[in-house]
Amino acid sequence: MALKILLDCDPGLDDALALLLAHGDPDIDLVAVTTVGGNVSLEKTTRNALELREFLGFSDVPIAAGAGEPLSGPVKSAEHVHGEDGLGNVILPKATLTASDSHAVDLIIETLRAAPGEIHLVATGPLTNIALALRRDPSIVDLVASFTIMGGSYSRGNATPAAEFNIYADPDAAAEVFAAGWQVTMVGLDLTLQAIVDEGIVDRMHELGRLGVELIAPLATFWTNPLDDEWDGQALHDVCAVAYVARPDLFTTKPARVEVELVGEFTRGMTVVDFHSDRPNAIVPMRLDVPGFWNYVHDAWGNVQPNV
Repeated sequence: MALKILLDCDPGLDDALALLLAHGDPDIDLVAVTTVGGNVSLEKTTRNALELREFLGFSDVPIAAGAGEPLSGPVKSAEHVHGEDGLGNVILPKATLTASDSHAVDLIIETLRAAPGEIHLVATGPLTNIALALRRDPSIVDLVASFTIMGGSYSRGNATPAAEFNIYADPDAAAEVFAAGWQVTMVGLDLTLQAIVDEGIVDRMHELGRLGVELIAPLATFWTNPLDDEWDGQALHDVCAVAYVARPDLFTTKPARVEVELVGEFTRGMTVVDFHSDRPNAIVPMRLDVPGFWNYVHDAWGNVQPNV
């Protein structure tokens, strides 16, 4: 039986590739997509999700827009990484289908209620929609089959020296999510930075034909870090979160207690990870079977025939 996934995302270069993976893996049933402001504005993340849905061919999957700003504090974005529109230099055909009339929070709750214990909830953007869903219906912690995020870290940041972007963009939401009483699988930077798109991986992407040349490789190579003299390639952070749900055998994990720093002048948004706690609330993937990961992702992407 296929794994049912609800993907809450902010497309975004790697969110787009995570959507492609969720659609391309025949063992995944993508049941709904919800969008949140993050990498770019909510208007742009929703537009990108709608265009990807039609281009990649999963038009029967509902998409609902959610929160466009964090629970508190200023809006933060990552246009300097993802490009002004969020998809780098990739331009997709305009979507002809619209988003659902439902708010993302309502779609999350309704989808989980309709299939208790069956839906794997995956969040690859700021956790605002998830926190708002928890506020409205705390019982969803008992309705999910699992809950996985791309976010956080136990050793570094990327938005700041201490904080990863998805957590930093709405640390109050992240703190509520980690404190909600469910087990969070935190696929953080320490893991995702093992999924690097080097020249050999780009060659494999090109083997996928037009989809690889015109969509996958451009999304996976748009950003370079001018401050990193040892730059090896872009990491596909969000793809790792979807891959974890489908192929946990590719990951080595460890339980931990994760708390989100909210008041530090230099550390707001930091995920403080205690691997020795007797009150774990999270599973933290630490090591990736890199060859196995790329074989899995390549095969799943290769199943997709875009609408051209």
